[in-house]
Formats: sequence, C-alpha cells, structure tokens
Amino acid sequence: MSGHSTYEPVRDGVDFPEHLEEAVEIWDEISEWWDDKIGDGNTAQDHLIEPTQERLLALERGTRVLDIACGAGRFTRRMADRGAKITAIDHSSVFIERARQRSKGYEDQITFSIANAADAEALKALPGAPFDAAVCTMGIMDMAVITPLAETLPRLLKSGGRFVFSVLHPVFNSDGTRNTLEREFTAEGVEERFAVWVPDYLRTRAYRGIGIQGQTRPHWYFHRPIGELLRVFLNQGFTLTALEEPRFPFEAFSEAKSPLSSVFWREFPLVMVVRLDLPR
Repeated sequence: MSGHSTYEPVRDGVDFPEHLEEAVEIWDEISEWWDDKIGDGNTAQDHLIEPTQERLLALERGTRVLDIACGAGRFTRRMADRGAKITAIDHSSVFIERARQRSKGYEDQITFSIANAADAEALKALPGAPFDAAVCTMGIMDMAVITPLAETLPRLLKSGGRFVFSVLHPVFNSDGTRNTLEREFTAEGVEERFAVWVPDYLRTRAYRGIGIQGQTRPHWYFHRPIGELLRVFLNQGFTLTALEEPRFPFEAFSEAKSPLSSVFWREFPLVMVVRLDLPR
C-alpha cells in the first residue's frame, strides 16, 4: 500500500483562528459583487434553503429570532414578512449596509448589527435576547471559528429554543469533489449514471474556493465532517431534532444549460439543513 505525502496531520478541533481576520477582509471586498449576483435569490435559495429553514423554524407572529451571518438580509426579510422580530448580524460591514438599504420599511421588525459570530462577548451584548430561535443561512461553512457561537447560543436562546442552519452538504461539496455523468451503450439502450468523487471526507480542513462563477476573489471555506460539525453544538446541550437533504423539484431545472445541473442535483443533495433544540 503506497503512502500519500500531501495529507496534513489530523486537526484538533473545528476552528481555524489563523484565517479569521482574512476571512472577514475577503467578504468585505466581495460582498457587494455577491449581493449584486444573488441578492434577489437563486434556484437553491428558492427551492431548497429558504422553504426548508422556514418550515423547521416554525415561525409565528412575534417570534424573536437571531439571524447569524445574515448577509444582505434576504432570509431576514422573509422571516419578517411572516411576523417575526429579528436581530440580524454579519461580520461584514458592507453586507450590513446593503441589508439596511434593502430593508427600508422593516425598521420596526429588524435590527441589523455588525458582529462576528466568533466573538462571544459581542454575541452576549446583542439586543433582543433571549430569542425563541436562531438561524444561520449558508454561513457556517464560511466561518473560520464556530466554537464560541456554539458555546454562547444556549445563553441567547430561551428554554426550548431552536437553532436552524443550512450549509453546503459536507459529503458532496468540498475541495476536490468531482461531479460526473457517465453514459453506457447497452443492448437495451443508453444508460446514464451520475456520481460524486469525494476525497478526504473525514479530514477537517480550510481551503479557498468560489461560490458563484466569476467571483472576483476566492474566499475561505472550512470543511467539517457532519459528525464534527454537529458535535460542537451537541456538546453544549442541543438535541438534533431534524436533518434534511432537500431535493430540487423537476421544474427547477426546466431550462438548465448543463445535464449535470439539470439531473445531477436531483440525485444528490446540494445542501443540508439542520434543526437543533435546547431542552425545556
């Protein structure tokens, strides 16, 4: 059996403090471009992320929500439209300014603040606590440090509070994964098979990548296996009450340009959505 010289030592923990400052700086640089591209939504937001998060959050009129890594506030406004009261934070001052511009008329329901989820003291100082629920939309895989958030959330939520988050599915989305379409010509006709080539799934690691084609500068991603990602929250007293892998409906790709996008992501989950609950 041959060795592999490129493997890094097994990492102790899920945090990457050495990348924290640069991660913030990159998002301040690319946030306006990013918001211009998908601030009004995309297929994944419309069909996978937002409907699943909204259902798992079980929002009612007056529900108090902490929105972590809110970006320009698209899901924040969706929650407000359903009667929630939201304190929304992001580490990017540019994203928060965009969120305020996009959220005129929501001032009675949404409070936007610049705060890094890695800063426990900043989290404890937020207005609106204790919250009924917290949410983080497609942000944790971009966060260099998540342990302070996991440790602080139980203090910010009411007894029985819930935390819902979405991430790129850690199994099928990381550096090095390859999506393939194979065709086999048989006596019965042509058979198509879709597959994912997944390297180094269990190795927690940081890597640079892009989230949207044409992105002007790669940002940091932080790959954490599902067990490691959940454990950091379960160790703080949360219970896993839902884990969903939503599938694109057929109509989502009725005009797709690529067979891999039109069929592949109906066979494999693009995102994972989780609900964690505190005991009552």
